[in-house]
Amino acid sequence: MRRKGLASMAVQTVETSAASGTSAAGTPAAGTPASGTAAPSGTVDLGPASGLSCRECGTRFDLGPIFACAECFGPLEVAYDLPLGDPEALRAKIESGPANIWRYAPLLPVPADVADKPNLNPGWTKLVKADNLAREIGVEPGKLFVKDDSGNPTHSFKDRVVAQALEAARAFGFTTLSCSSTGNLAGAVGAAAARAGFRSCVFIPHDLEQGKVVMAAVYGGELVGIEGNYDDVNRFCSELIGDPLGEGWGFVNVNLRPYYGEGSKTLAYEICEQLGWVIPDQLVIPIASGSQLTKIDKGLKELIALGLVEDKPYKIFGAQAEGCSPVSAAFKAGQDVVRPQKPNTIAKSLAIGNPADGPYVLDIARRTGGAVEDVNDEQVVDAIKVLARTEGIFAETAGGVTVGVTRKLVEAGLIDPALTTVVLNTGDGLKTLDAVAETSQATATIPPSLEAFRSAGLAG
Repeated sequence: MRRKGLASMAVQTVETSAASGTSAAGTPAAGTPASGTAAPSGTVDLGPASGLSCRECGTRFDLGPIFACAECFGPLEVAYDLPLGDPEALRAKIESGPANIWRYAPLLPVPADVADKPNLNPGWTKLVKADNLAREIGVEPGKLFVKDDSGNPTHSFKDRVVAQALEAARAFGFTTLSCSSTGNLAGAVGAAAARAGFRSCVFIPHDLEQGKVVMAAVYGGELVGIEGNYDDVNRFCSELIGDPLGEGWGFVNVNLRPYYGEGSKTLAYEICEQLGWVIPDQLVIPIASGSQLTKIDKGLKELIALGLVEDKPYKIFGAQAEGCSPVSAAFKAGQDVVRPQKPNTIAKSLAIGNPADGPYVLDIARRTGGAVEDVNDEQVVDAIKVLARTEGIFAETAGGVTVGVTRKLVEAGLIDPALTTVVLNTGDGLKTLDAVAETSQATATIPPSLEAFRSAGLAG
């Protein structure tokens, strides 16, 4: 097998049997619920979801709180019985649905009555026609759009993925919602758990931006700082999930990861619907674990298969910060293996040095004719300010990465300025104020008089 990136997160690494659900040593297999986790009871209602399928070898499993294949340790994905048949009727049903991600409930692993349950109802965020930014970076006016996901309940796209994981947690009988996080996910889990009546306990690197720490803590759950970077946090959570201490815990990005990842597909659905049920020619997507990019591609392919959009070529570009750019480095070197890096960047929400979906990002970028590029911290800050100055959108550092990479790709001739391009902003700049605070201060401080205003040269 080409990749075993999830093997370190699996419960066991001994010979297993998918049929029996036990290892040769009689311990739980990697494709079965881990010790200390809740197991499905009775019929699990997750709508059109019919099971889990290994992305590498195709082995199928029943729906459950599992994330790695018992045969090859490949990552598991949700498999569906999608509503094939009448695309016009499906399109009409979607368009009549609520103005949030639950309008796409027929295409997601959620029960049909999901909109009636207590949740944060994320999604249906703005797709901004960014003509001012287009002129700034050399794209034809009318061709550039910013998908601004800072409008979600906790001001990042993570509300989408947590909403999906929450429904799986309900279905599997978990009582505590948890995660390893670079910041945004911690806040999204805390808020979703508070709304749904779950306990929450989330884990973060000890040196996160203060704005994200406060936002994660304010919802009343436990917030635990781990000494180290995100990869250290993730390893700790992988140990906790197999320990009795984790009894009844649903880790949204570990044992609930197959369901969690499906939330990112709704970005693809919304973008196409907001463009008039048309796939954009080019998309620029930030890379942390890489899951968002791979699931957006999955969502586009599903829309094509369902007949909701016309099949057409599209290019997907990945964006990383130079101080944590293992996927970009592999792409530029023509390699299939993503070598881990120690993160050192202001874009902490993207600071995952060993991205689980990195190899799949490479596959998608190459298959679609896209690329993976990176920008340094200075370029990130400049891009944040350019987006704010041209479109009135204050992006967090991850948004600075995507805008900076877009500009770099346009200058390199890799993005066609005459084609429709969508750039993702995945979070709010109020969470990463430190990145721009030094260069974003009052223009002048003056006495309260017209003479002082004129003397300061501010009269226009």
